Amino acid sequence: MRRPIDILRRLRRAAGPLLLKNPRYQAFRGLSVVTLAAILAPALAGSSEPVGLATSRTDLTPKDRSRVLAVTRPTQDFSKPESFETMQGGAGTSRKQVNRDAFSQPSENITFEEQGNFKLGNALFRKNWVSSPSSTQASDGLGPLFNERACQNCHLKDGRGRPPAADSRTTSMFLRLARDASTAEEKTEIAAHKVLNFPDPVYGAQLQELAVPGLKGEGRMYVDYREEKVTLGDGSVVWLRKPSYSVDGLGYGPLDPRTTLSPRLTPPMIGLGLIEQIAPADLLAHADPDDRDGISGKPNMVRDLSSGQLTLGRFGWKAQTASIRQQAADAFAGDIGISTPEEPSHWGDCTAAEEACLAMPNGVQKRLGPVEAPPPVMDLVTFYSQNLGVPARRDVGAPAVLAGKKLFYEMGCIACHTPKFVTMRGNKAQGFQLIWPYSDFLLHDMGPGLADGQAVGDATGSEWRTPPLWGIGLTKTVNGNAFFLHDGRARTLTEAILWHGGEGQKARDRFAAANTADRDALIKFLESF
Repeated sequence: MRRPIDILRRLRRAAGPLLLKNPRYQAFRGLSVVTLAAILAPALAGSSEPVGLATSRTDLTPKDRSRVLAVTRPTQDFSKPESFETMQGGAGTSRKQVNRDAFSQPSENITFEEQGNFKLGNALFRKNWVSSPSSTQASDGLGPLFNERACQNCHLKDGRGRPPAADSRTTSMFLRLARDASTAEEKTEIAAHKVLNFPDPVYGAQLQELAVPGLKGEGRMYVDYREEKVTLGDGSVVWLRKPSYSVDGLGYGPLDPRTTLSPRLTPPMIGLGLIEQIAPADLLAHADPDDRDGISGKPNMVRDLSSGQLTLGRFGWKAQTASIRQQAADAFAGDIGISTPEEPSHWGDCTAAEEACLAMPNGVQKRLGPVEAPPPVMDLVTFYSQNLGVPARRDVGAPAVLAGKKLFYEMGCIACHTPKFVTMRGNKAQGFQLIWPYSDFLLHDMGPGLADGQAVGDATGSEWRTPPLWGIGLTKTVNGNAFFLHDGRARTLTEAILWHGGEGQKARDRFAAANTADRDALIKFLESF
């Protein structure tokens, strides 16, 4: 049974160019997917469609739908800023002074009482966990294997991480370890979305370089770079660095030869609650995996571990996580080795092959419940993560920024970097907000240059989620450095653009062929975020 999106695509093609040019079609194009899905719902009974995933925006009246469609339509006027463009995070946009704490401010529309919860969540986000047993019983449970002792140590100032320097251990980038399905049963598990992939049998789903006293770490990630010369259309030269990864000092024997290594740089924390409030129907309306224009986009359908239902993944470099709470639980387990109600193993990512790890004491306290980070901790950390405000944009009316915006649109960047959405009603702080993430949050094939060879759910080894761009111009202000893409290989925004391949190749080539003034203007536009 075909999905509504697939059926709609066939109808579009059958209708031909006359329908596509019809103003009535253009006016209702953004609603056609969800409308058709509702009409076809009875015929799709028994299909593999996710249970409980809304195919239409039930939170909107017909009048609201018209308003949302009008306000989210990409502009064609680049002579002045759009209304509310400065407020890229909606009513919760932070208008505090721009400094190193620009990503650490609460959403401006949360209540005074909620600010108290935000501060408590911030304290837990910064808290250093310690190994068991410890006199600080509310803080023990670290590891036994881990990458860092606190969330903040990876998400530096709530911003992005950095790749390891030559002689320093990693703190804000780690290696994902996984292999593809190799048996019929494993392929069935993948197809049924029971698992995303298969971890290394000894080292688990990620490499943990650190360990509690009495235990050795799993190994150390090393990265080597090879410089590649790129000559732009006007003769300018840019040097790109292509990384390769290895692990030294493996503590528990060799890796499985089928295991792939995929680096993951920690992303900024801002705007997560807004992303969570984008209607699934609005994201799916941008999905078109069979489109002939070279830009497809597809969702990563993942299993919600709390409900067991299939839903839309929207967090993580491969869109492999459905909710902020699950993302936090995954980080507690994999990065710090702390058990939560969502990930109740007290030994984090330790495997059965790491017997010494499983023999170490855990930090469970009877008075706090059966896990090391009980529900109140998860509630506060989740609330904090949902309510980190997006900073206001700067210089939106500057001539160079407006010129760069026009080029960004004309070069085709918005085919993946969707400018704006209106969030769902129902959540007071994040509900019914016009936001400007410049992302469709879908998977796109970015070509062999960025491929890691590691499949994650529906994402192939060359597919990545489009990251939001808000705050990207403040990277150096917040973190003191600027490293972009999933592994931090790009040291400038220009380098990041030049790494685009696959579905991003045409836009990348237009940028590379542009003159210096136009390239500078486009970068100025990005720096205004």
